Amino acid sequence: MSTTYEEKRKFKRLPINLMLGVDKLYKQDSDEVDDVNADIKVIDISKSGLGFVSKAKLPVGQYFNSTIGLGSNDYFRAVVKIVRESDEDNAIRYGAEFVGLAPFLQKKVDDYELRLVK
Repeated sequence: MSTTYEEKRKFKRLPINLMLGVDKLYKQDSDEVDDVNADIKVIDISKSGLGFVSKAKLPVGQYFNSTIGLGSNDYFRAVVKIVRESDEDNAIRYGAEFVGLAPFLQKKVDDYELRLVK
């Protein structure tokens, strides 16, 4: 009996090595959580979001502001919502989605993919 894995993601994940610092978390229509001081290592990115690991416990459903650097002085700012977490070794792996990312910013991710294949 063979099992097949069906990819449910809308967009291809691309490897990336990026460090971010999260100082504040917030939830829509709620108070902010200040002084989070969590370092996260982004390990993949797509037009819809990113995957990252952190030793800090970050609540699913919370948002944070980010600056995503794609190399060659190419970057964009985005609001990110944490949508899932899973434990992995000494860190926690998270999945997050971009909130309201404009199409011209999504194109920056496409351009990043083209640079990867060169």
